[in-house]
Amino acid sequence: MSLVLDPAAQDLLFREAHTANTFTDEPVTEEQVRAIYDLVKYGPTAFNQTPLRVTLVRSPEARERLVRHMAEGNRPKTATAPLVAILSADNEFHEELPALFPAFPAAKDAFFAERPVRERSAALNSALQAAYFIVGVRAAGLAAGPMTGFDFEGVRKEFLDDDHTPLMVVNIGRPGPDASYPRSPRLAYEDVITTV
Repeated sequence: MSLVLDPAAQDLLFREAHTANTFTDEPVTEEQVRAIYDLVKYGPTAFNQTPLRVTLVRSPEARERLVRHMAEGNRPKTATAPLVAILSADNEFHEELPALFPAFPAAKDAFFAERPVRERSAALNSALQAAYFIVGVRAAGLAAGPMTGFDFEGVRKEFLDDDHTPLMVVNIGRPGPDASYPRSPRLAYEDVITTV
C-alpha cells in the first residue's frame, strides 16, 4: 500500500463514508464535538489562521429558527438531525494572528489590514477547515450532511453578525435508514492530475 493510514480508517473517512440525509435519534454529545475539534484544529491553513466558527444548534427554539431559513428539501432532515452546526467564516480572524502565528506576528497588519483581503482569505481557509470538520465528524464514527441550500443572509442575521459569513449548515449524527444515495461516480486520476 502507498498510504500509511490503515485501510479501515481510509474507508471510514473516505471510501465508505456518505453524506447522510436521515439520522437515528442517538444524541451527539458535547464530548464528541470537543474530540472532533481537538483533532481537526491541526489541519493546515495559511499563516495558521483559524477563521472557521461553529455554531451548534441544540435548543428546539434555535432549531425552529434555523429550519425556517433552510431550502424546502433540507428542512425535514435539519429538523430531525441529532445535532446541527452552522459553519461560518470570521472575517476578523486576523486579530488572533499574533498569537496563532508567532513566527511572523506582523502578518496581521502586513497582509490583512484591508477587509476585502481578509474576506477572501477567510473564505478560502474556513472552507479548508470546514472540510477538516466533516472528516473529523467521520473520524468520530458519525455521518455529516453538509448543505448550502439555505438563505445565507437570513442565517447570518438570525445567528451571526456582520463579521461572520455563513458557509454551510451540517447535520450530524448516526446514519438512519436509507440515509444516503448510492455512491456517485468520481473522476479518474487521469482526468484530474497533470504533470508539467
